[in-house]
Amino acid sequence: MGRYVFKLPDVGEGTAEAEIVAWHVKVGDQIEDDQNMVDVMTDKATVEMTSPVAGKVIALHGEPGQMAPVGSPLVEIEVEGEGNAAGKQAPAPKAEAPKAETKPVPKPQAAKPVEAAPKKESAAPVAPRTFGDKPVASPAVRNRAHELGIELQYVQGTGETGRITHEDLDGYIAGGGRGQRASGGSGYAKREGIEEIKVIGLRRKIAEKMQDAKRRIPHFTYVEEVDMTALEDLRAHLNATRAKGQPKLNVIPFFMRALVKLLPQYPQINVRFDDDAGVVHRHAPVHIGIATQTANGLIVPVVKHAEALDIWQSAEEVSRVAALTRDGKASKDDLSGSTITITSLGALGGVVTTPVINHPEVAIIGPNAIVERPVVRGGQIVIRKVMNLSSSFDHRVVDGYDAAEFIQKMKSLLEHPATLFMD
Repeated sequence: MGRYVFKLPDVGEGTAEAEIVAWHVKVGDQIEDDQNMVDVMTDKATVEMTSPVAGKVIALHGEPGQMAPVGSPLVEIEVEGEGNAAGKQAPAPKAEAPKAETKPVPKPQAAKPVEAAPKKESAAPVAPRTFGDKPVASPAVRNRAHELGIELQYVQGTGETGRITHEDLDGYIAGGGRGQRASGGSGYAKREGIEEIKVIGLRRKIAEKMQDAKRRIPHFTYVEEVDMTALEDLRAHLNATRAKGQPKLNVIPFFMRALVKLLPQYPQINVRFDDDAGVVHRHAPVHIGIATQTANGLIVPVVKHAEALDIWQSAEEVSRVAALTRDGKASKDDLSGSTITITSLGALGGVVTTPVINHPEVAIIGPNAIVERPVVRGGQIVIRKVMNLSSSFDHRVVDGYDAAEFIQKMKSLLEHPATLFMD
């Protein structure tokens, strides 16, 4: 038998280390060739590390949340043949020894005559009862509960088949009339305990990025009200008449078209700011980040060259990169290179937000919820579909006046959606 040491490969250009996110094997496991052993993360991309050999796992190096340098050992595997490590694995036979020693241990317990504990359990079974089921109790217990003003549905029975006894009533009273409900617990029961959750993987990356953005960027937030009635009518019409295979439109593609129309007039907004070098990189193409909520946290995939996409193509590309991101299949290219970001909470958008800029960009646009409101038009009160448009800018690069003017022009385009499609 030999020993194969699997070392962390270079998982990306210029990557010096990666974070161990989750182990999928443990010491003692028999694994197959190409089996996933561990997930590692770098630059917001999670990569599965698969085994190049079959064998038995004899050692793991590192815990979730720890950083592993490229080239450092991650997994040691006992394999047939020589493996790739000098010498045979000495500890491997020793690892087998404890197993041999433990084999005699089960034998004396095989009969397990001492285990009379089950009889104890059968002496006083507690039958589970779903909240709302009729409680089982004797007439005397019911009368006593009625006199005390206690609803038996809130009392857990410990008698046979879940029957409520006088002792159960006493316990309920001793607990202040706030004992356990059959469905889990009273809404007034005290809760104890603190759960400690280590911040690792994507959540740690998000925390670091948000902290870095707020620390480095002097945010300037600007909010404007937009009448979305005409755009919503157009969107409903386009969705009702769309061709087979065309995606259903939400508001994001319209915002993308507005950005594509306006950013050539405001080149200082479509930039990436290298504040370490003191250099602003103005981009001609518009690469739009789409903030996407996933099971692992907020990730920003990128729609490249949005200026070359029509409204349907924009919707398709947003759907594509968002699906890849939620499935954990987005590539490094899918997750990098944005020049401006759109972040939307959809129907949960609320009244207003103060979006955090996606560093090293200098601007982020945040549409909020569209709601019907009474507004004045031509001296009359009418109901319109209105939305607050939130935005944040890096005040080091974008002046307040330019930011306000940019949003006002964006408001005009959205309120007159035909202009989104005019050259």
